[in-house]
Amino acid sequence: MLLWPPLIGTQLSPVAPRSWVLPSGHTPGNLHDRRAKPDNPRRNRPERRMVLVTRELARYKVDIAALSETRFSEQGQLQEVVAGYTFLWSGRPKAERRDAGVAFAIRNDIVGRLPGLPQGDNDRLMSLRLPLRGDQFTTIISAYAHAMTSSDAAKDKFYEDLHALLVTVPKVTVPKVDKLIVLGDLNARIETDHAAWQGVLGPHGLGSCNDNGLLFLRTCAEHHLLLTNIFFHLPTREKAT
Repeated sequence: MLLWPPLIGTQLSPVAPRSWVLPSGHTPGNLHDRRAKPDNPRRNRPERRMVLVTRELARYKVDIAALSETRFSEQGQLQEVVAGYTFLWSGRPKAERRDAGVAFAIRNDIVGRLPGLPQGDNDRLMSLRLPLRGDQFTTIISAYAHAMTSSDAAKDKFYEDLHALLVTVPKVTVPKVDKLIVLGDLNARIETDHAAWQGVLGPHGLGSCNDNGLLFLRTCAEHHLLLTNIFFHLPTREKAT
């Protein structure tokens, strides 16, 4: 979702709905979802990967980015001073296989305004709370869903965890309703039946829906989320993740 009014110093476009979902591929405004790209394994240190990503974020003037497939272990943070970003990530324990991982890259001046550091639920879900003007807040979730080749049990567990996280988002403050943004790679293909999913889908779906897409649509409907890249006329490659 894009929010109005914005946090001072953070450029966000004004739109009306309370909750939008931005799967990777379409990233309006200054909230981005990016998949981390591992570099040469011999040089694949967090510091080096962070520099490569922050160069791109700075070039596009991104304020907050949700990163998927970071493959960092445990939880931690690193600050990149030159480009001006802080990375905060959530992954698996060091002893376990690292094949997922999520993170936020946040402009350093925004990190100082957060009421608390981002919270990692596991290696596929992470959230932060961002203050806006007045008494308004938005909760931003970084999500990385299982691929279609994963087991049904693993995919169901992800959506159970996402549901549990969504129901903890403060729904009512005084006197406003909190904003909500879900950013991430959901590995989902979404259909075009706008009439069947009113309030969730826009008119520009893909024509077919995979199992992940159905799980995702049900979650969006339950939590009143709008799928943003289906509301825009985009190339097909930017509608599926």
